[in-house]
Amino acid sequence: MKKVVVGITGASGSIYAKTLIDELLKHEIHTHVIFTETGKKVMEYETESLVDSWIESLEKNFRHFTLEDNNNLFSGVASGSYSFDAAIILPCSMGTLAEISQGLAKNLLCRVADVAMKENRKLVIVPRETPLNAIHLENMLKLSRLGVSILPAMPGFYHRPTSMEDLIDFVVGKIFDHIGIENNLFDRWGN
Repeated sequence: MKKVVVGITGASGSIYAKTLIDELLKHEIHTHVIFTETGKKVMEYETESLVDSWIESLEKNFRHFTLEDNNNLFSGVASGSYSFDAAIILPCSMGTLAEISQGLAKNLLCRVADVAMKENRKLVIVPRETPLNAIHLENMLKLSRLGVSILPAMPGFYHRPTSMEDLIDFVVGKIFDHIGIENNLFDRWGN
């Protein structure tokens, strides 16, 4: 069974993360989820729902779901010897991006990113900020040069979306494509 770690920070766009997690679990992929403190608050604000209730439902219905404590650097996912296939930080705040680009691993989320880079595993960072300043761009460039995939939450429109779900599914489908998970979340160009 594939294993994916999903980090959720306090940037706007947590609906992408919720959809990603739901889809990973449907695909029977063992999913570890790490919230920053602000990430949880933003998700509750943006989705107008209680994150704890959603997490409780996931824990009840999916054996292949693990909620991680961002302060627990003794978690299995903090070690390079724990094998996971990919780590996705969605949405990624510019603060978390800066910490990762500087090699700071003071919490579990940043440590997982560090492990993914040092073990040559897929690390996908989905920044959700606009406009971007030169520091943001330099941090993204630095990480890209280290093999990190920078996949901004920029939905396409060639598939003629008719709902917000279509726009969200496009970004989640692109992430799935990037980490090698087959999906039909959006119509590809030329189909």
